[in-house]
Amino acid sequence: MTPKSADELNLDFRPATAETWPALEKLFGNRGACGGCWCMWWRLSRSEFNRQKGEGNKKALKTLIENGAVPGILAFLDREAIGWCAIAPRECYLTLERSRVLKRVDDEPVWSVVCLFIAKTYRRRGVSTKLLQAAVKHAAQHGGSIVEGYPVEPKKSHTPDPFAYTGLASAFRTIGFVEVMRRGETRPMMRLRVELY
Repeated sequence: MTPKSADELNLDFRPATAETWPALEKLFGNRGACGGCWCMWWRLSRSEFNRQKGEGNKKALKTLIENGAVPGILAFLDREAIGWCAIAPRECYLTLERSRVLKRVDDEPVWSVVCLFIAKTYRRRGVSTKLLQAAVKHAAQHGGSIVEGYPVEPKKSHTPDPFAYTGLASAFRTIGFVEVMRRGETRPMMRLRVELY
């Protein structure tokens, strides 16, 4: 039987809050999504990230949520979280602000999508595209006018999942993002103006 596409799944999108933390924790599992990251890679200095890799990063993400921040959106199928999209105002991401390849395009305020994580059994079904749509809506509801993404556009037809954690350019294009800058061969910077969405 062919697995159902995201269009056929009855997905529900919810912000990451104290209420949804148990579902996020289960989705990320023992590895914290990937190598003990717990989606803190972009928020911390390299030394701080490495020092608290694993449990420390998990605690940092949980504290962030408990203090009222909404660091991302979860995709639920029934009562289980099957996908995650990290989105916040760009200034929340210390490492992004220091990046040479992904430095700011201009002075316009943007919300940044920095990570997409889909449960293994639901990958390659379009869930990330649906999550991106939900993330854009979330930014719009909180005053964002531009959503920016930093996906990969690999030369090869297949990229191992851990190397595509910022998403694939094709998924961003599907919902209307356009490339605005490319300082790295495989790293376009893409934007979507919320009023056009």
